[in-house]
Order: sequence, then structure tokens, then C-alpha cells
Amino acid sequence: MLVDQRSGVECCAAASRPLNGYEFFPLAHELGLDRRHGLSLNLKSYANPQDIVHAYLRGDLQLAQLTTVEAVDLCNRVPKRCPVVVLVLDESRGGDQVVVKRSLDSIAQLRSLPVAITPSTLGPFVLSRALARHDLTLDDVELSPMPLEAMPDALVRGDVAAAAMFPPFSDQAIATGKVRPLFTSREIPGEIFDILVVDPDFLASRRRDLVRLLRVWQDAHNEADERPHPAIAIMARHEGVTEKAFRDSLKGLVFLSLTEQQPLFAPDGILERNLRILREVQAYLNLLPADAPLPPVDNSIIQEALSSEV
Repeated sequence: MLVDQRSGVECCAAASRPLNGYEFFPLAHELGLDRRHGLSLNLKSYANPQDIVHAYLRGDLQLAQLTTVEAVDLCNRVPKRCPVVVLVLDESRGGDQVVVKRSLDSIAQLRSLPVAITPSTLGPFVLSRALARHDLTLDDVELSPMPLEAMPDALVRGDVAAAAMFPPFSDQAIATGKVRPLFTSREIPGEIFDILVVDPDFLASRRRDLVRLLRVWQDAHNEADERPHPAIAIMARHEGVTEKAFRDSLKGLVFLSLTEQQPLFAPDGILERNLRILREVQAYLNLLPADAPLPPVDNSIIQEALSSEV
């Protein structure tokens, strides 16, 4: 978690998981970029994204780096503390994939076949978008829920014909030579995001610190753009992978500056539409009601970070 040491208030969750768009807060802290803006960030790693969800549910966290599907889940479970989206950390363009056994030539051939999904991830959404390209829906395949780490072996054994997954799990599956990606998030730009969300009370009471935090985030990206080699080395070491592996993992992600991502927050814009579609998929899976509340999107912190010194 990121903590403002001046007040001891928890500020943000940083998950220890293979999502490298989350590494820019650790980079900022190691380079001292947080202290330039009057913050000191203490980072705590979580074993998996659901640990972050549970910490938010308990009230242990006021901010969290999450996927949009996790934010929708939280809003349904604690509507009075429905998290507000204040920043897009990254967009997936190629990282999320539907991998299929090599005997299949088209997503359309998945009709009536078993497909592995992990309901608490963006996998079902990615699969639904792939099927829609061929006038199919989730009803047209046999959904096989399982943990992501079980998918490579299930594919090799032939228990499933395909799986919706992302690195490193998709890399492990493809390395077996038994499967190949047939659909990726590169084909649906502007639909899969990692986001920074905030408890609404925290947003109201700590606006100035949140503005500082977004400026720290932007400074970390600027540093990585200007001096990529040392930045990659730091982030790869934090992830426990080689620099090449970390650099390769970034190829499926797009990072938008504070200025570039403002249009995403427009009323009835990309983020709001994306959250509605995600709710439809989660409702289909009986994970939440069709009329569940949705996380609001608020670009006012971005605007303040761009327009004022705090």
C-alpha cells in the first residue's frame, strides 16, 4: 500500500502480480519522485488481486490498483463505498488473449466446446468479445471455470479446447506448442483497462494528496520514457524477472498520459460504456445482479494534477 507518512493514512494498493502497469508507483518511490511532491510511499505487496478486493471490503484500503472487473465487483458488494475511478493505469492491447488448440482455425469453431475461464478476471469479457465477432455468445460454448495457473495443463491434457488468459499464463501455455492465440485485446482497443480507484470519502477528504499522487505517477512514466534502461532494470528487479522479460511484457500494454486519458472519462464515454458491458458479462455469470451499481468515473483529480501545483 502507498502511505502518506505525514498522516499515516493508507493511500493505495500495489499488487504483486504479473501486471506490469502497476510497477510505476514502486519505480517512483525508488527514484524519490514521491518526495518531490511531499509524499513518501510505502509499498506492500498482495499475493493476488482478490486479496486487494478483500482488504478494500474490510476497510483496510482507501485506494487500489485494480482491473475494471474487480472495481465492478466491489461496487456491487459495498455500494456505500463504491470505488470511484480516478486514473487509467494502462490499457491492454494484446496482453489479454483467447488461446486455442492448434487444430482450430477460427473462434467460430469453439461452438459447444469447453473453454477455460476465471470468472473473477477479465477473461469472460475477452471471450465474449471474441465470440461476438462470429455472432456467438457465451451461451454457445461450454464454460469451464478454473484458476489461471491451472489452464496451461488443462490445455495440454485436452480438458479444454481454449482458454481466456494473459501473461505469464498465456506464455506458459503457448510455450507447450499445443495452443496458439487466436484473439487478443489488440482487436478491441479501448476496452480493457487497469485503473486506480478510490473510496468516495477518501476522495472528498484527501483531494490534495490524490493530486500529488497522480503527478508522481506521471513523473514515473516520464522518467521511464526519458531513461528507459535504468527504469526497466528497477521494475524488472521488483517483479523478479529479467529485463528482457519485463520489456517484452510491456508490448501488450499502452500507457496514456494524464492529458491523453481525459477523453476516456467523458459522460457516456469509453470508461462508462466499458463498465456497463462488464456488468452484463458478470451478470450472465451470476456474479452480480443485472442492475448492480457501477463505479463512477471522475477526471477532476486528473484535471487538477494538470492545472495546478499542489
